[in-house]
Amino acid sequence: MASYDDDYDHENEHDDEDGDDSVESQVWHLLTLINPGDEDSAMQQFAAYREAVEEEGDDDPVRIVGQVTDWRSGFEVDADDTRTFVEAINELVARWNLSIDWDGDPDDDEFHEDVDGPELFSRAFDQLNQHGYTLWAREADDDVYAGWITRSRDDESMRIVATELGINLRLGNQVT
Repeated sequence: MASYDDDYDHENEHDDEDGDDSVESQVWHLLTLINPGDEDSAMQQFAAYREAVEEEGDDDPVRIVGQVTDWRSGFEVDADDTRTFVEAINELVARWNLSIDWDGDPDDDEFHEDVDGPELFSRAFDQLNQHGYTLWAREADDDVYAGWITRSRDDESMRIVATELGINLRLGNQVT
């Protein structure tokens, strides 16, 4: 399971709901980062986010983003379920006509007996990085792996928006 330290010494303060620092504007920025080159998907997810906030409130915007992006531009999987992790990553990278060489047959049960989540994160991270993409892991509930993929050139922007939204975020090759 991933271990995250609280890197954020400040409380989230989003007083200016109409300004560039509003939660909504940061969510929009996040959605554009995790849907590289696909503004239509980002807009659909943003509309779903707004609808969910209207129904549920905005107490936990990251949870709502996780809901509206799951298997479209993000993933949340049980940490023990390496098969679903592989399927989720394969689904996400297919958007760019990429595939991951998992160094074995992910359809074979023995493959999943011999690997764990951090090893799979690292394999996917390394290969995506070669194609100009970054696999991110974000803190989620216990026993859950969650994350997104962005263009590598947007790494700094991703760190900034994660900080603004209070997301504990790690590079995929730093998952432990």
